[in-house]
Amino acid sequence: MPLEAWMTTAVVLAVLVSLAATRHGPDLILMAGLTLLIVLGVLSPQQAFSGFASTGLATVGVLYAVVSGVTETGGVYAVAQRALGRPRAERVTLLRLMLPVSAASAFLNNTPVVAMLIPAVQDWARRNRLSVSKLMIPLSYAAIFGGACTIIGTSTNLVVAGLAAEDPSLPAIGFFEVIWVGLPGLILGTAFVLFFGGRLLPDRQSPLTDQGNLKEYSVELLVEPQAAVAGRTIEEAGLRHLPGLYLAAIERGASILPAVAPSEKLQAGDRLMFVGKVDSIADLYKIRGLTPAADQIFKLDSPRHERVVFEAVPASDSPFLGKTIREARFRTRYEAVVIAVARGGKRVPGKIGDIVLSLGDTLLLEARPAVLERCRNARDFLLVSALDGATPPRHARAGVAGLIVLGMVVAAAFGGAPMLAAALVAAGLMLLTGCTSASKIRATIDWQVLITIGAAIGIGQALEQSGAAAAIAGFWIGVAGANPWVALLAVYLVTSLFTEVITNNAAAVLMFSVAEATAASLAVSFMPFIFVIMMAASASFATPIGYQTNLMVYGPGGYRFSDFLRIGVPLNLLFAAATVLIAPLVWPF
Repeated sequence: MPLEAWMTTAVVLAVLVSLAATRHGPDLILMAGLTLLIVLGVLSPQQAFSGFASTGLATVGVLYAVVSGVTETGGVYAVAQRALGRPRAERVTLLRLMLPVSAASAFLNNTPVVAMLIPAVQDWARRNRLSVSKLMIPLSYAAIFGGACTIIGTSTNLVVAGLAAEDPSLPAIGFFEVIWVGLPGLILGTAFVLFFGGRLLPDRQSPLTDQGNLKEYSVELLVEPQAAVAGRTIEEAGLRHLPGLYLAAIERGASILPAVAPSEKLQAGDRLMFVGKVDSIADLYKIRGLTPAADQIFKLDSPRHERVVFEAVPASDSPFLGKTIREARFRTRYEAVVIAVARGGKRVPGKIGDIVLSLGDTLLLEARPAVLERCRNARDFLLVSALDGATPPRHARAGVAGLIVLGMVVAAAFGGAPMLAAALVAAGLMLLTGCTSASKIRATIDWQVLITIGAAIGIGQALEQSGAAAAIAGFWIGVAGANPWVALLAVYLVTSLFTEVITNNAAAVLMFSVAEATAASLAVSFMPFIFVIMMAASASFATPIGYQTNLMVYGPGGYRFSDFLRIGVPLNLLFAAATVLIAPLVWPF
């Protein structure tokens, strides 16, 4: 190998060791490796940063805007409630997550499927006291399993099929032809995750995501007229098993129903009295048809989706101390409404308007963001803190957001539109229709993921351009000798290795010519090699940088590099064995 190839190999090994042995973010490590390749002269700055101009990176970035629209309209909550339901056994939970994702990914691009479901799975795991680290890797793997079953399931399959179509001596590859190796992989991979995922996946998050804030509030919510939850039982409405929160009573007309049974049906006009931790209040705000029961809440001028919920601790000389909340006239004085009060970390019982405020109370208020900033600068409060995730969703726009996403998917999957173009149009429509805002989109974008993807593409380009990848491939294929089965296994393993450290499409293109030469030298059919390359380049499980859906779940799942190695290496070997055994039986040598 030339000197540049040796230097590139050394840098890549250093990056992989750093990812596995340290807790530094993958964006920092990969950017450090990319910088070193520039300093060593392996890549020019233009080549190194070309990954940040890639279509794949741009698509992921734009999809965050689409996801923002779905999240801000409450679509994420609806997906979690209806598709995932109530968890029972761990394996049943994983099965309910993985099978729909695999089915969708067989016909849709993996990236938007995973992008849409990450916030839904996060929300569902938190509300059901599950560790999100048990679910994020299965989410990504399920998308990979399904994508490997059809030609359009992944861009890699399309690339390989396109390369094969350029050779007139090869038969045309059918839409579902890859399913002969893809479906067994899906079945084996899903079974592996179901039976071994519990032991191999980490569990780093406590069942309750945040125990740091122990203040307890009593909150009253009103069931609005025509609300979707009206006529449903407490269980069906999703009001049971909320983390750190329980329904204490229902006030219905002149009567109060204590110790509410799960089978009790809600009625329009019911006042629901919840008791729980402050961070759990955000869950209630995501339920369509429920609104704070404080009388003054309806007199605020701004729409509810433009408001924020925040905590405020009164100063010792606050003018409203010693007065009831009704007498304090918060709406007139601050353009805010008190929706709950905590005293000494405990809830204050009684009607919210009748509570007499005392020094040391913590108030939970709802108002416009500008009011939050004004309260922070006011002398009447010692401390003001916003409650994350408690902004009410724009439920009225949920149907619009759903139609936009459906249009994006149909245009990309069946209309021939590039995924980036479809995503850009969808993001623009989310803004134009008021499903989200520019500030929300900026807050949604995960810059660590985008930087990691861009840097990984640059490092992969260095492996390819320096000749290191070709030299490594040629060496290992040469070791296989004259046995076509061993050569087929070598092609799979080398392609899989390259997929883990460079982009899957680059690995497939690189190995296509190597495998074609290998088949010709052995005087055997090239067809089994084609499908082995498809599977090896698509089935990337052992590292987070090998496939962009792995990268997308890396941060939200709270993973380390070693977590992917622990479950991904045996899964890679399982796919290798199944594919190498099946491919020559379907497409003989």
